Order: sequence, then C-alpha cells, then structure tokens
Amino acid sequence: MMAALGPIIPGAQAWPKFTRNKSEQFEARLSLVEVLPSSSIFFTGMAGSRIPIAVAHGEGFADFSQRGDAKSVHRAMRFVDHSGKPTETYPHNPNGSPDGLTAVTTADGRFTVLMPHPERVFRNVLMSWTSGEHSARSPWMRMFGNARGWMG
Repeated sequence: MMAALGPIIPGAQAWPKFTRNKSEQFEARLSLVEVLPSSSIFFTGMAGSRIPIAVAHGEGFADFSQRGDAKSVHRAMRFVDHSGKPTETYPHNPNGSPDGLTAVTTADGRFTVLMPHPERVFRNVLMSWTSGEHSARSPWMRMFGNARGWMG
C-alpha cells in the first residue's frame, strides 16, 4: 500500500511500481535478504546484515518500466543467494526484481517500503535457522527499536 502512495510521498518519485511476481504466483516462505546501507530510520546500524525473513506476497516485482527510476532509487534491502550475492534467480528471489531489490526508502529515510515481513519473524523460534537462543528476539526486532528510538 505504501508503495502505491509513492506519488504523494515526498522523495519517493524514484520508487518503482510493485507488480506481479515473475513466478506468477503468491510466494509464502522464508528467504534470505541483505540490509543495504541507506538512510532508512528502520535499518540504522543494520547495513550488511544477512537475515532470513518471511515473504508473503504476490506482487513484489519492482517494475521500473511503469514508474520510478532504477538509477536514482534509494535501495534499502535485497534478496541474496546462499553465498550472499544479490540474485534475480528463483527461488532465492521470490519476486524476480532486478538486483534482488525488495525495499526502498526516501533520501531522508522517513519512508521505507519493503515486501518481506519482518513482523512475522520477530522471535528466533519463528526463523528457519538461527545461531541465537530460540526464545530470544530475532535480529529483526532491531528495526522496530530503531523506529521507536527515532521517535524519541
């Protein structure tokens, strides 16, 4: 929904339109993402993290042919393969977006849209694998703490 509001969000003019997955189906599972360096208030201090995340969408393909600018968009997160390389290959990239793109933000970091669902893996027990204690919070809780901290 937030991506659809891109035309009225200050600084979101380069955002793509998110359209039907290249797989032509709804995707629901865990995938591996890498948090990219960005100004997003959610991802402060998380750049370089590679973490499994829940995916549940049928329209996650970042389609720059319909809207936006791939060269100037502020990238925040991408799908990576098992060796940590950005990928467009299915099933590592469930939507087929170029360079694995799955999250964008504004230059000031106040607006961020992402297709995966970190709220579905907020505890380690919800992950497919973890090196942490199963009853502990997952690394995704940091983004919610970042947002709360930004608000003061």
